Amino acid sequence: MTRTRKVLSWTFASLFALLAILVLVIVFFDWNRIKPNINAKVSEELHRAFAINGNLAVVWQREPDEGGWRAWVPWPHVVAQDLSLGTPDWSKAPQMVTLKRVELRISPLALLAQRVVIPRIDLTEPNAELQRLADGRANWTFKFDPKDPNAEPSNWVVDIGAIGFDKGHVTLDDRHLKSQLDVLIDPLGKPIPFSDIVGDKTAKKVLEKGAAPQDYAFALKVNGQYHGQKLTGQGKIGGLLALQDSNRPFPLQAQVKIADTSVELVGTLTDPLNLGALDLRLKLAGTSLGNLYPLTGVILPDTSPYTTDGHLIARLHEAGGAVFRYEEFNGKIGGSDIHGSLKYVASQPRPKLSGSLLSNQLLFADLAPLIGADSNAKQQARGGDSKQPADKVLPVEEFKTERWRDMDADVEFTGKRIVHSEKLPFNDLYTHLVLTDGVLSLEPLRFGVAGGKLDAQIRLNGHTDPLEGQAKLTARGFKLKQLFPTFEPMKTSFGELNGDADISGRGNSVAKLLGSANGKLKMLINDGAISRELMELAGLNVGNYVVGKIFGDKEVKINCAAADFDIKSGLATTQLFVFDTENAIIYIDGTANMATEQLDLTITPESKGWRLISLRSPLYVRGKFIKPDAGVKAVPLILRGAGMVALGVIAAPAAGLLALVAPSGGEQNQCAPLLEQMKEGKAPKTVKG
Repeated sequence: MTRTRKVLSWTFASLFALLAILVLVIVFFDWNRIKPNINAKVSEELHRAFAINGNLAVVWQREPDEGGWRAWVPWPHVVAQDLSLGTPDWSKAPQMVTLKRVELRISPLALLAQRVVIPRIDLTEPNAELQRLADGRANWTFKFDPKDPNAEPSNWVVDIGAIGFDKGHVTLDDRHLKSQLDVLIDPLGKPIPFSDIVGDKTAKKVLEKGAAPQDYAFALKVNGQYHGQKLTGQGKIGGLLALQDSNRPFPLQAQVKIADTSVELVGTLTDPLNLGALDLRLKLAGTSLGNLYPLTGVILPDTSPYTTDGHLIARLHEAGGAVFRYEEFNGKIGGSDIHGSLKYVASQPRPKLSGSLLSNQLLFADLAPLIGADSNAKQQARGGDSKQPADKVLPVEEFKTERWRDMDADVEFTGKRIVHSEKLPFNDLYTHLVLTDGVLSLEPLRFGVAGGKLDAQIRLNGHTDPLEGQAKLTARGFKLKQLFPTFEPMKTSFGELNGDADISGRGNSVAKLLGSANGKLKMLINDGAISRELMELAGLNVGNYVVGKIFGDKEVKINCAAADFDIKSGLATTQLFVFDTENAIIYIDGTANMATEQLDLTITPESKGWRLISLRSPLYVRGKFIKPDAGVKAVPLILRGAGMVALGVIAAPAAGLLALVAPSGGEQNQCAPLLEQMKEGKAPKTVKG
């Protein structure tokens, strides 16, 4: 053997011996010797106590999932017993996390490319005690020392594939959210296939997307408070969080009760490291949609009790903010059905809710909670802030305007058919709701009523305190025979009701808005009929008394009814209020005070025929809106029409009302001659008896 060959042989032998010695040292090295250094280094980096209190070992094993020659390369399996992680200085809890055992394996070949590849970490009996103070400090956030800005960025990359776990216990004390939760996780004993929980149809759809959800492996129980409201729940989850593999969705199933709200969900979570995406069937039920605000931050109106069932899809890391879609949901609100799709984007500066809703059959009574007009019992059941006083008609419950600045909205709602009663024939509803930086608008708010349309443009400015409101209303073509369908004499009428209103006010409730209102109200009715029976149908007991006093029990044809009210600071004053019937001209004069809900009206009839009216004194209507009194004034009947003409006060209102005159059934509107006479400053001709 030549000298060169001997040198090479000894060199390779020496290297092999060193490598063998190194392998033996690594294999038989007592890793517990370096625990103090590991504990100190991690504690220093995290600024809190970290300790491996039990045994630390490294076992070398071949990786069966590796193919080819790589399968012969042994991987280090790191096993650590009894680990603990402490809490920040401000926390009173001794530990934040404890683990009975942690096991992980590292790819040795990936280290050559400066990658720490850990396919899986298994946690045994994890326990966590999470805390957050009212000022936002949380024990799950860590303070790291700032790096040298001139230092080179590290080329090393950590890649964790999945996290497995078994039974555990998590507590949360969040003063910021006013929430305290206690969560227990226990093995089911025998895994439950995904399809057994979600159903074969849903499971098939998931598989068609190329995903293979795990089985349900653990039972979940939770108790405590969320946003100050009692919470209880239970459910099932998978046992492996696949952090990198979107084809291994994490299964979720839960039933949760928060105060009066019930939540049921079933589906999957993908990209759990970042809470990347949710795909769930979601059912909700409760006493009012408005009660979801403290739980979700989504502003919804107060409603009757509700249930919904739909498909929730969430993309939590979109560029413009997390996106939640509640798609093709069906449900009920009170006695009304509800369907639609909504999208919620957690954008800046405010999140936004958009979508469209549809009700095929909408009960009119289910709209009452929107303005606090439901009964006290129902208000109390849905958690209303104010209870309606027994002597008040106008709703006093205040709008929650402080919420309006927390979210924007753009939602369309269609009610195809409205069910109320024969007394109030509303047919359908459409509105486009837009909420932008605290300003709420309904433009339009459109009702189909008795063959006609009621169009409203409503704008409420929640930025001001109190709320500023504006409303413009236009009523056109209400057919009297449809408005009073059970009143026989009206069935052959071609008469219509038309009207306009333009009102503004300030106040945080309907009562306060109207109690401070300024504006105008005009209304015109032609070719109708009136009787005590009609007043009873309309529920107008005072009207029943007044009609009975003037006309007795018989039905009387109405040629025209015209009203013009001027509204200042909540006081509606009659500029012109007149009924032209076949037997008499009836003038109504006075005020309706919406701030105090008081009526003060004088009703003066003038007969058109000989002794058709025996009344010799005017009538009065006074008192509270909810129960006014009516009677005969103790003064002689005066020539009301002649006095008005002499004062010249009816010409301008009459001229303004002419704009509402429209032909009925192709016939000349009978209000036109009456208003033309008044416009000229003339009282309608009457025959005194």
